[in-house]
Amino acid sequence: MHPSSQLTLPNALTLLRILAIPFFAIALWYGHHWQACILFAAAGFTDLLDGLIARTFNQSSDLGAILDPAADKLLMTTAFVLMAWRTEGMTAPIPVWVAILAVMRDLVISFYSIASADHMTNAKFRPSLLGKLSTAMQLIAISLGLLFNAIGYRPWMDPLLPEMYWAVATLALASGIHYFMRATQTPVA
Repeated sequence: MHPSSQLTLPNALTLLRILAIPFFAIALWYGHHWQACILFAAAGFTDLLDGLIARTFNQSSDLGAILDPAADKLLMTTAFVLMAWRTEGMTAPIPVWVAILAVMRDLVISFYSIASADHMTNAKFRPSLLGKLSTAMQLIAISLGLLFNAIGYRPWMDPLLPEMYWAVATLALASGIHYFMRATQTPVA
């Protein structure tokens, strides 16, 4: 069987991450912040582990190339939406406007990529450094938000949280604009 058509260990870990998303969402919705934090951390660990296994044991696959980023986006979108919903007991919710910018950036890029896939090169779909910085900042903001919600309010959070959310919003906008500039650029002949 060709590696791209079989269920590899990295793909199984990715599927496990996808299956954990509803449990993460339930924990977050009902204010079980420690459980949500642990599930998010476990998802991050399996993401690192599946990538390491795929590279080390040459288990990369076409299925994994689709599932892995989809799992990441599903988890991040779930976190943004629910942390912006301001459920009870949340000391570090994500501002709605930040969640909207982050989620809309990903949705618009995804729809644009699908709509124009037939006439664009793979190089235009690769994440840029700015896109990777945006994703990293989103991951940090969600992780810290989950941790802060789990430990409860501390006065030192007051200056940190707004700065962090402004960084998420700024990078989401900048990387979204950069992506479109790259995607719509005509190649020089």
